[in-house]
Amino acid sequence: MRVLMIGDVVGPPGVGIIVRRLASVRTWEQVDLVIANAENAADGSGLTPKLYRELCQAGVDCITLGDHVFRRREIERVLETESNIVRPANLPAQAPGRTWTVVQASNGQPVAVFCLLGRLFMKPVDCPWTAADRVLEQIPSEVRIRFLDFHAEATSDMQLMGRYLDGRCTAVLGTHTHVPTADEMILPGGTAFQCDVGMTGPHDGVLGRRYDRVLQATLTFVPASFDVATGDVRMHGTLVDVDEQTGRATAIRRLVVCD
Repeated sequence: MRVLMIGDVVGPPGVGIIVRRLASVRTWEQVDLVIANAENAADGSGLTPKLYRELCQAGVDCITLGDHVFRRREIERVLETESNIVRPANLPAQAPGRTWTVVQASNGQPVAVFCLLGRLFMKPVDCPWTAADRVLEQIPSEVRIRFLDFHAEATSDMQLMGRYLDGRCTAVLGTHTHVPTADEMILPGGTAFQCDVGMTGPHDGVLGRRYDRVLQATLTFVPASFDVATGDVRMHGTLVDVDEQTGRATAIRRLVVCD
């Protein structure tokens, strides 16, 4: 089977290209399941119930989030009631939302999905490594296909998580930096790994934001609104082929779709 992990969806341009292109990508690439990180979907920060529904209707099967998970408070109701969306598992236990979920691929295979936040250069959170152990102990043993979205800043953290979970997860794929890395590989234990799968949104700015606004604030230290850019919209993601019997990855490939 084949799973597509879509990188950080940024603003209306990111949501728009998924709405317009994901159905054809699923058909052309013979994708059985789509996971998307949507923590930047609402004007560059957070996710709203409306955008959650739009992404699901467009063909996204499971949504992961990151450090902006609660930027839009209205998403809390979705986190508490819907089964195909997860918040980072190393946030406090009292935080609303699921720490992992199991979704069904189009071929009938159950797939476990969870996400974690890195700690280096990010806000303090619980240890992602112990949180990963805790989640994997909770997932039923019969669910052999397991995907982790590791939302982290440092490539060293990402690489270490891949090695730590090698053989225990089908894939450890990074998000958050918005820049795709050229280090996709299958680790010795059968885990597909990539530091960052990239960004789905406008690439004519800085990480999806208008570069003139970012430059102004950088040069003057005068605060400016980092509005979402609009041009050169691309969908970035990574395709992982999986052995359904073992849960091990057999291939990994980067995907870029231009609007």
